[in-house]
Amino acid sequence: MAAQPYRKFVVVGGGTAGWIAAATLIQALKGKVAEIELIESDEIGTVGVGEATIPPIQFLNEVLGIDEFDFIKKTQATFKLGIQFRDWGKLGDQYFHPFGAYGEAFEGVGFHHYWLRLRAQGEGGALDAYSMAAVTAGMGKFAVPPKQLPSGVPGLGYAYHFDAGLYAKYLRAYSEARGVKRTEGKIADVELRPEDGFVSGLTLTDGRRIEGDFFVDCSGFRGLLIEQALEAGFEDWSHWLPCDRALAAPCESVSPMTPYTRATARAAGWQWRIPLQHRIGNGHVYCSSFISDDEAAKVLMENLDGKALADPRPLRFTAGRRKKSWSKNVVALGLAGGFMEPLESTSIHLVQSGAMRLLSLLPTGGYDAAVEAEYNRLTQIEYEQIRDFIILHYHATQRDDSELWNHCRTMTIPDSLTHRIELFRVRAKIARYDDQLFAEPSWLAVFLGQGIQPRDYDRLADVPAYADVAAKLHGLGRKIAGVASGLPSHDAFIAATCQADPVAL
Repeated sequence: MAAQPYRKFVVVGGGTAGWIAAATLIQALKGKVAEIELIESDEIGTVGVGEATIPPIQFLNEVLGIDEFDFIKKTQATFKLGIQFRDWGKLGDQYFHPFGAYGEAFEGVGFHHYWLRLRAQGEGGALDAYSMAAVTAGMGKFAVPPKQLPSGVPGLGYAYHFDAGLYAKYLRAYSEARGVKRTEGKIADVELRPEDGFVSGLTLTDGRRIEGDFFVDCSGFRGLLIEQALEAGFEDWSHWLPCDRALAAPCESVSPMTPYTRATARAAGWQWRIPLQHRIGNGHVYCSSFISDDEAAKVLMENLDGKALADPRPLRFTAGRRKKSWSKNVVALGLAGGFMEPLESTSIHLVQSGAMRLLSLLPTGGYDAAVEAEYNRLTQIEYEQIRDFIILHYHATQRDDSELWNHCRTMTIPDSLTHRIELFRVRAKIARYDDQLFAEPSWLAVFLGQGIQPRDYDRLADVPAYADVAAKLHGLGRKIAGVASGLPSHDAFIAATCQADPVAL
């Protein structure tokens, strides 16, 4: 096997994960491999509901050469400037996690240190006033960001909300038009080579046999290849992330379509709200140890903005990751590789980054143990950094009104997260790691939004004259407000540029 180049790639499973894998493979490897085949069954449902994403999805669109407005129209998408969190630190609290930076560093010191200097004197206002995304979202505005903004104004980071089912269909059409072969069928058996345990082929329920050199497992939670056949193992994180179930239900749209996701903490979990052009996606993520399924459904259905369009659909999961995302000649993407609850909209990004990592390490060559080990090392780092960021939301709370929040507030957390929290508390420093998905502004939003306050700031921020710092920040706040107020409303921008066709609900 090691001496033979990979000529045929087989993707097991469709949905968002499968078709992202197929699309990236065909775009990168067309003409370099003989065939890319995807196996899926219309009888097997996918987990996808209304999906929220984060800004790196724009890179995926660029790699695939996807027209942004065409994609938005065909997936009933809206724009997303960040996430609004309600009731996480305390009941009645609200904060915003925006995409993009707060102001800009100057004199070699991070912007938020100057803001903390002003705040210590009772000035400076809200930190959100220095985020283009936060201010724009608060006004309900949006426009594809201009390339040139006034000096000092941070860029407007954005992502999308879209219908995951329509997104999978969109990528399927993209992939098939470029040569991906789709095979309809259920897999009955996974064949392993006796000499080394590599997957050699798949047998479908109707007796057809599918051979391949390399397999991408997108079969969902069951991990048909990576776990059931190759026994990669699973690292359970439920002691840190105890929510193990979700109920999803769409409801009718309301106006205006907010340009952000909302995450509202509930007594035994939290509820998502994702506005699309044709409906609103809603879900209740909860811990079954603290609430019954019927009670969880009641909480969800009583907190919809519009008329429910379907009964709640149940999902069960365990937070964690495969111990090996790449084993022999199989890479697992999506839920087959692990589950990270959707609190920070990372599910599609993990598929995207896993697919890109695969391409960077395996263009067309044969198996190499060092490559497998590097893929797994990088995947572990990414999962653990995202894990810590999500745990922060649960642990950094003052809520004591329910069993879940008492558990999360008092639980032991990973040492890596403890270090981040303590470093911030000491002097507002945010630990930096190579290639981290959530950078300084994201951690800053959650730290401050959920009540973790620094005792001091970087004293280098005291070097410039106080009056100069105050003038700079106040001027920046006015610039951002002026730019944002001149943008069209989110609804108006969509209507003018990328309104989707009506769909039958």
